[in-house]
Amino acid sequence: MRTRPNATLEDQRIPVRAKLAATWTSFMFLYAYVDILNFYTPGVIEDILNGKVFKFDLSQTFSTTALTLMAIPILMVVLSMTLPARANRITNLTVASLYAPVTAFNATGESWLYFYGLGVALELALLALIVRYAWTWPRTTPSATGPDRETVRAQQQA
Repeated sequence: MRTRPNATLEDQRIPVRAKLAATWTSFMFLYAYVDILNFYTPGVIEDILNGKVFKFDLSQTFSTTALTLMAIPILMVVLSMTLPARANRITNLTVASLYAPVTAFNATGESWLYFYGLGVALELALLALIVRYAWTWPRTTPSATGPDRETVRAQQQA
């Protein structure tokens, strides 16, 4: 396939649902990858073997909480693609806003400030994108020439 040298590339519009799902996917991978790379931080494996993560005792409660914190962004990928628009927008605004302080907390007390600082900054940037995409969700206006919602409902029920 040959392209003309002056041809403009087609720039297709990406649906907001796809943007949200992709951003949650990026957030999830970054979130997990920072945790995985943390294992290379000196002393972390020894602490884990001694039953500690950060300042928390390893327990079923800790593991359940960690799983929940990871499961929410994972589920947001699916929810962003499947929830109705209004519920989708509200859910994304709420969850992303609640994850911002959780994400910032992950950097507290860490000795590898550049590593955690970069991870947290990138995660917060992704959360800000999610809030922006959800906040600016495109709206439709009722058509001046088409039937209104009540007319369409009445026709569907007939």
